[in-house]
Amino acid sequence: MTIVAQLGNPPIMSDSTQNPLPIVLASASPRRSELLRKASVPFDVEPANIPELERVGESPNDMVERLATEKALAVAKRVGANPRRRVLGADTIVVLDDDVLGKPRDADHAVELLLRLTGRSHRVLTGIAVVESATLRTRSLTVESRVSMRSASREELVAYVATGESLDKAGGYAVQGGARSFVTQIDGSETNVIGLPVAETLELLESTRDETPGAW
Repeated sequence: MTIVAQLGNPPIMSDSTQNPLPIVLASASPRRSELLRKASVPFDVEPANIPELERVGESPNDMVERLATEKALAVAKRVGANPRRRVLGADTIVVLDDDVLGKPRDADHAVELLLRLTGRSHRVLTGIAVVESATLRTRSLTVESRVSMRSASREELVAYVATGESLDKAGGYAVQGGARSFVTQIDGSETNVIGLPVAETLELLESTRDETPGAW
C-alpha cells in the first residue's frame, strides 16, 4: 500500500496510546531515532544489518516495503518472543525516472547523484513495517513525497559534499541539513524525506497497540 502524505504537524503519542509492548527500532539511523524521540515514542535500538539489495523487475515501491519488512523481521527473530516486542523497520530511497538512487559510494559519486537531481523533481519513498516478535505478524506500508530542487553548479555541489553530509544519505543529500538550500518544494511528508514519515509511523504503531497475542 502506498500513501502520498500531506504536509502537517505529526501527532504526538499520548499516554493513552502507549502500548505495553516495547518498541524496537531496527535501524542505526540517528535521524530516525531523533524523529521518534521528538514524537515522544519510547524505544530501543537494534540495527538489522541486512543487505539492501534491489531485485530484478521489482518496483521501487515494492522494494522499500519489502526491505522495511525484512529489517523488522530480522530483528524480531533476533530479540525473540520473551518478552514480546514490536519491531519497527524502515527503508528510504530516492527515485528519479524510475531509477533508484541509493547512498553514494564516495564523494565523486555523491556529486554525480546530485547533478542528476538538481533542476528537477524526484520521489522519495519510505517503507515502514511493524513486526510482533512472538507471532511475526506484520503490518507495512509505503509513504511517498516529491522533492523539487533548483539548478546548481558542480562547484556548489562539490562544496556541499565536502561537508561530509552526503555519504550516508539516499540520493546523497540531507534535506534537514545543508541541502535545504537546493530544495524549492516538498509535496508530502518532510519527515519522510528525512527518513521516517512520523505521522504515518505513529498511525501504524497505534494500529498495532493491542497487546493481546494475535490481535493484529
